[in-house]
Amino acid sequence: MYLANKKYITPDMKMADIIFENPSILLLMEHFGLNFIVHEKTVVQLCFENNISEKVFVSFANLYNGFHLSGEENFDNGDIEDIIMYLKNSHNYYENEKYPEIKSLIKELYSKNSLPEIKLIDQFFNEYFEDVKEHLLYENSTAFPYFYELLRIRNSKKSIAHKDFSVHEYSEHHTDIETKLNDLKELLLKHVPIQNDRELRRKIIVSLFELEYDLNVHSTIEETVLMPLIDKLEKSIH
Repeated sequence: MYLANKKYITPDMKMADIIFENPSILLLMEHFGLNFIVHEKTVVQLCFENNISEKVFVSFANLYNGFHLSGEENFDNGDIEDIIMYLKNSHNYYENEKYPEIKSLIKELYSKNSLPEIKLIDQFFNEYFEDVKEHLLYENSTAFPYFYELLRIRNSKKSIAHKDFSVHEYSEHHTDIETKLNDLKELLLKHVPIQNDRELRRKIIVSLFELEYDLNVHSTIEETVLMPLIDKLEKSIH
């Protein structure tokens, strides 16, 4: 999401002020399972009351505000469960809300504009959505349980049940699912003729931008925070 005046978030800021400046922070809060009624609470108060790492929340909130991670956040094993909770909740949002919303809009678009190009977009998105669901299922059912298992045995000498799996395999399986969203935007903005469907097309394009923005943050967290943490955890156990 484009921000005209991005502000670096600090723990002493009031949550309401942060949300008013960037409403997409509401989605971040939802990914952490937080209530939207924030009263006059600051970031640190909200995190303390909900037992969420202040460091993790502030770092991720600043990704939503357009800042990169500094590399000095010093995430540790104690942050992994909060990070996985965030990722799992975002998976639920993608699979059960955002992708179905876009799928429904594209279907509606085809009912108003029956050009063959729209039909192809509909097919393209449906196939892409199936790939995304497979990707999310793999992370939910294979990768995340393995990460939890690593946490459970980090201080013991037990063997790892998923011996054939590692964070290296996870990183190789990790795909850039947001790339195809840009292809869709290109088609709708540059190539497919418009036919009395401007309002619908605007809704689809804005929704694609919103999804792409959240997916970019999601991928940054997986690749630059979670994977290095799990890699260190694996090495400490082996």
